[in-house]
Amino acid sequence: MKLSCLKKTVVLAPCLLLFAAVPLMIAAQDDGTDGPPKVLYVVREMTKPGKGGVLHEKTESAFVNTLTAAKAPMHYLALTSITGPDRALFLSGYPNFAAMEEEHKAMGKIPGLEAKLDSAGVADGDLLASTDESTWVRRDDQSYNSGNLMGARLMEISKYVVKPGHMKEWDELVKMVLDGYKKGVPSSKWTMFEEAYGSDGASFLVIVPLKSMEEIDHHFAHDKEFMDAVGKDGMKKLDELEASCVESEMTNLFAISPKMSAPPDSWVKAEPDYWKPKPAPVKKPEAKPAQ
Repeated sequence: MKLSCLKKTVVLAPCLLLFAAVPLMIAAQDDGTDGPPKVLYVVREMTKPGKGGVLHEKTESAFVNTLTAAKAPMHYLALTSITGPDRALFLSGYPNFAAMEEEHKAMGKIPGLEAKLDSAGVADGDLLASTDESTWVRRDDQSYNSGNLMGARLMEISKYVVKPGHMKEWDELVKMVLDGYKKGVPSSKWTMFEEAYGSDGASFLVIVPLKSMEEIDHHFAHDKEFMDAVGKDGMKKLDELEASCVESEMTNLFAISPKMSAPPDSWVKAEPDYWKPKPAPVKKPEAKPAQ
């Protein structure tokens, strides 16, 4: 756990035709907003072979328990990989960079908290092969129909890296995709983030929460409507623009982990059985008949 900028990161991504037709939002802080945050802070933890799953869940729960006990003003959403390398992502959202700084200052004022988090980090670090952090800013002009996180259990995250000097083609490409979905599949929804800090090059994330994998099937079923809206010449133009400006692209699926997350009170209130399920009742042993 890094107290310097809070907790945890992301990487990932698809072909521009896979923007998705499902509700969307990323971990916003409990600041009264219902949509994606303006600033997204991400920590990525790559786990060692055989050190993920329940083992990582246990060490991460120590962070959550420590923050809860201290009533710390820090919240984040934890994701575990379904596809790609074994890793966990931790997403924190803020209305601006100033709010991120204020949270950092508030955390530093809680007596003994940093030492306790450092102690939890020792056990967690033994499971990790590497970590990295990045910060992203929401691009409203390249997002579409952003919604909220209610009911989401999975996330599809896509990362695009744009070639140096080709940002103009990228903007044109995204505009064509936006127009195609507005005309052909108007129910589509996604949020775009542009990287502000963290790695070389111009990188973008497309993030789409999913209620179930059935929504992925629904999305693929609407590909034809998108292509019909763009047209044959438009699809050719899209291919040319992508080849010209996109250096790399990748898409992966993640599962939301309630036990590894530190959700704001508003999320817990909205879905208490998901975020804070009650423990199963302990069955009493049946009384043995008298001999």
